[in-house]
Amino acid sequence: MNAASAMKPAVISEHTMSATDKPENWPGRRIAFKSFAANLARRRAELGITDADLPRNSGTRRTASKKALLKAIKDAGGNW
Repeated sequence: MNAASAMKPAVISEHTMSATDKPENWPGRRIAFKSFAANLARRRAELGITDADLPRNSGTRRTASKKALLKAIKDAGGNW
């Protein structure tokens, strides 16, 4: 491994961010989460879509620790 491929810490500071990465400089469209969530809920209700209709993650690539966590949640009466 050389210096170029060495792992670097995942630290993001204002000094390493480009001007457009900062929220106040974002030139794109802004969406308020609260109104987005309300619109999404309204559209799902209009179409009769429930959480049961949405596809779940198949879980084919889950780690052993994630499988153990989900089993513990299920054993405790939860439904993830």
